[in-house]
Amino acid sequence: MNQNTSSTRDGSTPLTSSFERYLQDKGKGRGGDGGNYRRNAARELERFAEWVAGDRGDDDWTGIVPNDVDRDPTFEDLDERVFREYARHLAGDRGLKQNTVQTYYRYISAWCGWCVNEGYFEAHYAQRASAMAPLPEDDGRKPGDQQAWTSEQRHDLTRHVDGRARDAVEAYTTLPENTDPLDKQRARYAALKTARDRALVFVLAYTAVRVGELLRDPNDPRRRGIRWEDLSLDDGSMDVYRKKQQWDAASLPDPAISPLRSYRKLMEPPTERWPVFPTFDQRTLAELVQEELTERGERPEAITKRREEYARDLLLALDADIRPPSITTDGARSILQRLSEVAEIDINHPKHDYLTPHGGRRGMGEVLVRAFGYTVAARYVDNSEEMVRERYSHIEAGELGDVATEALEEIDDVG
Repeated sequence: MNQNTSSTRDGSTPLTSSFERYLQDKGKGRGGDGGNYRRNAARELERFAEWVAGDRGDDDWTGIVPNDVDRDPTFEDLDERVFREYARHLAGDRGLKQNTVQTYYRYISAWCGWCVNEGYFEAHYAQRASAMAPLPEDDGRKPGDQQAWTSEQRHDLTRHVDGRARDAVEAYTTLPENTDPLDKQRARYAALKTARDRALVFVLAYTAVRVGELLRDPNDPRRRGIRWEDLSLDDGSMDVYRKKQQWDAASLPDPAISPLRSYRKLMEPPTERWPVFPTFDQRTLAELVQEELTERGERPEAITKRREEYARDLLLALDADIRPPSITTDGARSILQRLSEVAEIDINHPKHDYLTPHGGRRGMGEVLVRAFGYTVAARYVDNSEEMVRERYSHIEAGELGDVATEALEEIDDVG
């Protein structure tokens, strides 16, 4: 280790003492406390710490600290042989796919590289060829969701949510004038919920916007979910916080605008700062209403009486302008899982038994590539043309296959 680093770092420093500072550097938001990368890296670092300490349950592995020494693992215990053993551990029979093993190792490797820059290590041991040798070859696929909605699936799902919303809105708007107020509220609530679900499905199906740009991410305070002030239905656009960490305009095509207009008319949000897709979770809304009304000076008995006047706390929140949080990205997945099941969507996918949010984005990207080519599709889905070509390479391969077939047929005709 050189003089500059050895004067600031000691090899006897426990490994775990570096984790929080690393995660803050990699996190998002104020103080580096947010972001999906931070959450995932924290999980893998915790697993790595348990493994080096011999606490992962492997019968033939006791950790990197000698058995006769009672202390936590330190940086001087680590070298490329340890990372090689960890790569072998990940690649072992743990039910992990090849690309998942690669991903988990990359989190640890990134931490190792940071440690080199911070002076904990003199070399990037995790990136040495001998350390990475046990890792399986990357199959070229990215971890996670590779689903893409087909045209039939998109049609079936959007037709289903549109029918449900139309029926619920009609049931509410055609109620007799003498309908009991609470019954009328229940009908309005049902109409609002189905209209919200319809608008969400249409936006996911036709905009190719990432679900994390559309809804709230609990791990990133900057992603609070789009609000009505972010939408321009007349212009066919909306402002979203992109993956590249900046606000940008995204397109709202015609199929998504009509459901949003109908939904907005039904909701009548008290301000433009209301979320477009608020949570309908009763427990969350109950706590929110009680806390907000208490802060406004209302007494508990008055709050109870006021809540009893409403069939649902969401309706009270609308009248009192108590702004609820947006649904989360996980909430959107739950909604799509429920709708896919009720609509009896035919899904044949090795990983997912429902239409996922990202599958809507990929499906729209495929439509655009086939219709207008990679350049236009890249602009629409907010990605580089190189990335779009890579992710939709099967389209070009199929087109080239057609060309090859046609060429062979011509040669056969000549022969």
